[in-house]
Amino acid sequence: MDRTRAPVATKIVVAGGFGVGKTTLVGSVSEITPLQTEALMTEASADSDDLTATPDKLTTTVAMDFGRITLDDDLVLYLFGTPGQQRFWFMWDDLVRGAIGAVVLADTRRLDECFPALDYFESCGLPYVVAVNHFEGTEEFAEADVREALTVPDRIPVLIMDARRRIPVVETLLALVGHALDMTPE
Repeated sequence: MDRTRAPVATKIVVAGGFGVGKTTLVGSVSEITPLQTEALMTEASADSDDLTATPDKLTTTVAMDFGRITLDDDLVLYLFGTPGQQRFWFMWDDLVRGAIGAVVLADTRRLDECFPALDYFESCGLPYVVAVNHFEGTEEFAEADVREALTVPDRIPVLIMDARRRIPVVETLLALVGHALDMTPE
């Protein structure tokens, strides 16, 4: 290892539907205190924010989450979590600019809510992986079943993980970095 060489800084986007665990994922691996733009939910959002699957949720991301993790002496990932609600999607183009790839978080109780993120990354050609955030008390599905339900192509990695646990999140990030490298033309 050449200790005089600066580490490669890489931008990763974490996207998905409302309340799927993006803020939790960034916070579980960040080696710095993560920047979180959480705001209290109010009655004004009651008609647009479905809390059925997340009844205890009190806050929501209104801009982005930001964290940093050093994966190796020469690889630093900067994580940018997108807001999940449609009214904040206008920020996605700016958050994605310069990213090498994205993690699309999915909740099997609400798979339909990750379709906008899947469509977005397919349309802009950014490499991505699908990570099912397994919530306690919910049925666990096999990767193949999730792939079929979401009609995710075989070339896209699908992983089952827990956004609260550091090791599965690191494994997901490594899978994304590997996938992005595989997708990069030589």
